[in-house]
Amino acid sequence: MDYLKIIIEISPVQEWVRDVLSAQLGEIGFESFVETDTGMEAFIQADKFNENKFEETIKVFKDDFGFRLKKELIKSQNWNEVWEKNYFKPLVIANECLIRAPFHKDHPECRYEIIIEPNMAFGTGNHETTSMMLETILREDVEGKNVLDMGCGTGILGILASMKGAANITAIDIDEWPVKGTAENAELNHVHNLKVYKGDTSLLGNETYDIILANIHKNVLIEDLPVYAKCLNKGGKLFMSGFYLEDLPDITAKANNCGLKSSGHQEKNKWIVASFYS
Repeated sequence: MDYLKIIIEISPVQEWVRDVLSAQLGEIGFESFVETDTGMEAFIQADKFNENKFEETIKVFKDDFGFRLKKELIKSQNWNEVWEKNYFKPLVIANECLIRAPFHKDHPECRYEIIIEPNMAFGTGNHETTSMMLETILREDVEGKNVLDMGCGTGILGILASMKGAANITAIDIDEWPVKGTAENAELNHVHNLKVYKGDTSLLGNETYDIILANIHKNVLIEDLPVYAKCLNKGGKLFMSGFYLEDLPDITAKANNCGLKSSGHQEKNKWIVASFYS
């Protein structure tokens, strides 16, 4: 699977523009973003890129900001090299969890160590949403609990849950590459109680879970909330991320309508992890 990287230089560059633009690009299929000094880099599966939709999204800002764009096709076989050289450095979460790639040799020691093979599935802990979800798992008691990881990406959340003693983890993603990557990363980390499936909430039948982790876009979360509420055991917890602080009222209202109660939220650079319980 090939990916398209679009280098977006913004003049003048402002943080709020990057935040809003990345959220809007996420709505048209872009999967991950890396901030740069001059703007950002945006990644999308090459066959999902729509030039017209991209131009329409950028056009909204052109009256007040200047843009310089450069496109680069990343072949799937080159992805490891790209990440090793540019993005994926050893990362420590909350002084407890080290995230590294197999090629990292110089790294600190931590209580938990997760090895992630870089590929086209995103989720190495560098983005605020992933790091906050990892921090959430580190704080939670997951011993002996059944966990659902929706939009699993690299499988990093489910892998940490397993390391912390979760009984079973079900991981689901809509794309083939994350499913393949999650299975490989679970094997790499000697995690044997994680099962991964390609699909969406339509795969969820009568199974119930003690903890549900969902790091997805706002619109998908709102659409899927009734299913999450149905699948959550009494007293179970739902943690959602992938959206901004300004979206929290909409997320909370929908969760409340589904019978879930809020137990607070965590914020980092205007990104949110919202917590609910049944």
